[in-house]
Amino acid sequence: MGKPTPTLDWLHRAPHASGLDRIEAYFAGIAFDLHRHDTYAIGRTLFGVQSFHYRGGMTHGLPGTTMVIHPDETHDGRAGSEEGFKYRMIYVEPALIQQILGGKPLPFIPGGVSSDPWLHRASEVLLQSLDCPIDPLQEQDALFDLAQALSNASGAITTRKTFDYVAAERAREFIHSALGRSITLDEMAEHAGRDRWALSRDFRLLFGTSPYRYLTMRRLDLVRSLLAQGKPLVDAAMLAGFSDQSHMTRQFRSTYGMPPARWVKMLAR
Repeated sequence: MGKPTPTLDWLHRAPHASGLDRIEAYFAGIAFDLHRHDTYAIGRTLFGVQSFHYRGGMTHGLPGTTMVIHPDETHDGRAGSEEGFKYRMIYVEPALIQQILGGKPLPFIPGGVSSDPWLHRASEVLLQSLDCPIDPLQEQDALFDLAQALSNASGAITTRKTFDYVAAERAREFIHSALGRSITLDEMAEHAGRDRWALSRDFRLLFGTSPYRYLTMRRLDLVRSLLAQGKPLVDAAMLAGFSDQSHMTRQFRSTYGMPPARWVKMLAR
């Protein structure tokens, strides 16, 4: 049986739950521009070749391999063959990985693609068809397996650095409580009980991005939820705490590689 040949790019998104975002998409040419997000992007190509710039080189996601984009690493995406490419991807918050690994430096997969069989098996449940609902307990078990497989595939050095996971987690929770207003590093440090610069360093190490970037990403999460509900761009921007629609649009494009209007249009297909 030949490969399907869609003529239009499309993107389907599963209901968002517990910090895990699941998508399936098809692109015939350029998928998205250079961008970065503060989650792991873990996926597999279902057919075709997914090519992307990553850490100074060109990487190709092929069927049978597992793509692992580290939080806050710049990358793009495009079809590496004439047939285009179809893929599934999950976006996993570093905080979920930390809750399982217990405060270790985040696993890093060199090159952005892994042929590790354990990692492939561990991601199978979370990368199944979006038509298949995942039981909450099944998802939690799968996340545990995924975190362990990532740690194993990264070949991480076991030497423990000095950091305060509890304080960093307090700071992360504080950010979630203050999405609608401006906050300072001093406020976070006071809430967490940690020196502000030590806290900033620990936050980057344990959650893969800076505190301000984390705040921006949580606001963009809210924007996407509101847009999916049919809210106009300007309303979504204001409700999520951005100064105006232009500010939100710049951040959206920088994070997802496309403007929000295109994202909404693709979501409707």
